[in-house]
Amino acid sequence: MDDRTTDADATRSTGPTIRLEPYGPADLPTLERQNTPEMTRFLGGPESRAKLLDRHERYQRYWRTGEARMFRIVLDETIGAASGVGVGLIGFWSTTHGGEAVHETGWSVESGYQGHGIARAALQLVLEDARVNGSHRWLLAFPRTDNVGSNALCRSCGFELLGEEPFEYPKGNPIVSNAWRYDLGARG
Repeated sequence: MDDRTTDADATRSTGPTIRLEPYGPADLPTLERQNTPEMTRFLGGPESRAKLLDRHERYQRYWRTGEARMFRIVLDETIGAASGVGVGLIGFWSTTHGGEAVHETGWSVESGYQGHGIARAALQLVLEDARVNGSHRWLLAFPRTDNVGSNALCRSCGFELLGEEPFEYPKGNPIVSNAWRYDLGARG
């Protein structure tokens, strides 16, 4: 695959065994599986083929330029018929919030693999990776207020709820999100 490695190579004992692999050229099928009406219902719906290919190229470029760290979530144990396959995506990037430079995170786990603790395990790994490789104190997430699963995930991983905020995702699509903040400087 790729010679870049992360410190995020195992989960805590509370979830399934997964690993995060840097997003690369062979990961378009994982991205395509995320681009369904069901998987994008909180994200403004599926993207066109051209936008999806642009995202694929952008995720790879992020690694080359250091702009962000996007990962494919890979199962190391069998859940259903999958083991050693990409079942989702997660990452973090720099942005600003309230005039302060912060990291933002986002994730998705394929519908058939939800409910097994995969997103929680992946987010815990991203938190550790951001502590080591990030450059800002705070990591924020902005799930829509009606995205019960993602809001519960933020709460369970120790994020602090800052409150509701107007948000735009995708660009031009106004939504209301909960702003969640995690202190990367805190050890827990």
